[in-house]
Amino acid sequence: MFLRIAAVLILLVSLPFVEAKTKMTQITIEVRDQDDQPVDRAAVIVKPMKGKKVQRAYELRTSQKGTAPLPPIPQGTFLVQIIAKGFQTHGEKYTVTEPEKVIQIKLNPPQAQFSVHK
Repeated sequence: MFLRIAAVLILLVSLPFVEAKTKMTQITIEVRDQDDQPVDRAAVIVKPMKGKKVQRAYELRTSQKGTAPLPPIPQGTFLVQIIAKGFQTHGEKYTVTEPEKVIQIKLNPPQAQFSVHK
């Protein structure tokens, strides 16, 4: 009888810790140009967000295949920024609730610059 009560108490005490386990996701960022060619050596910055606060940022570069796999991180909302020479800077928020996600980003060429000075 005592063992049965002890087992139930242990189960009840450990239950909140089991539910509190954070769901993780494996994100891969895939960067391409307008011709669907991979963009290598692009800087990829991923900032997990909690409300309006930014958490620890992940910074990496794309491979020759244009991909940048992140380590497993908690699911949620992320601010993704891509910086690559010869392209417009890309920034967008994504919400990820899947265990694995590939985020495909197409970079635009730079816009023409105008000057009002002669």
